Amino acid sequence: MMRIRKNDKVMVLSGKDKGKTGTVLAVDPRNDRVLVQGVAIITAHRKARHPGQTGGIKKMERYIPSCKVMPICPESGKPTRVGCRLLENGSKVRYSKRHDESF
Repeated sequence: MMRIRKNDKVMVLSGKDKGKTGTVLAVDPRNDRVLVQGVAIITAHRKARHPGQTGGIKKMERYIPSCKVMPICPESGKPTRVGCRLLENGSKVRYSKRHDESF
């Protein structure tokens, strides 16, 4: 079970975007990477390949390692570690170790 999921609010811990927050757009568990909105922006020069398609310089996010981001606790708004516990019905749920609240 990965500690970061799509649509989680996360904070960047290190790198050029340290301290920025954003929403997770995609998760790549096989390569242990995440795509965060507004973080790790790159400039890509794209050529128009089909009729009606426009080319040009486009800004887009790139994947960053998941170890460089930490989920934000919904209660306090601060970064928190994430734990995992089993419920009585046998399902797993994530919880914030800062406030012992599930999210």
